[in-house]
Amino acid sequence: MDVLVSQYDWIQRTRESILGYCESLSPAEYVKELDSFGGDSILSLQVHVANCYQIWLGERALGKTLPEVTTEIVNDIQAMRGVFSKTDDLVHAFLNEFKGRWDQNIQLTLKSGHTMEPTALWLITHTVTHEFHHKGQIVKIGRQLGYVPPDTDLIEP
Repeated sequence: MDVLVSQYDWIQRTRESILGYCESLSPAEYVKELDSFGGDSILSLQVHVANCYQIWLGERALGKTLPEVTTEIVNDIQAMRGVFSKTDDLVHAFLNEFKGRWDQNIQLTLKSGHTMEPTALWLITHTVTHEFHHKGQIVKIGRQLGYVPPDTDLIEP
């Protein structure tokens, strides 16, 4: 068993729970920007999460050229589902590329010109924990809008 592939399966299940929850929101509330969240909306947070995977795993680790995901292009839950489907393909490409080499350092140059050499394990950990950080914000925004979120802390096997 490949532990990281299995772990990502759990992440996808949790994300599916959140996406299903988002489908219960009105389209206007899905894109509603809240001052209490720095002007972010649920959609903008999900777009941000997808961009994180694209930038760290796709562009920086795999050397792919990928178009930026924006709320102008992705403006509803169905379009966001499509983006996450492509994100899943990208994550699996990353997991296949670095399988068994999780301690391999990857030389990266950031837009600022700063260089770093994280391991492949650091990169997948960073992107996954980043998604879960924002998952918590999404659930909290939904509560502020009056919706009861699903329990996404522990998805049962």
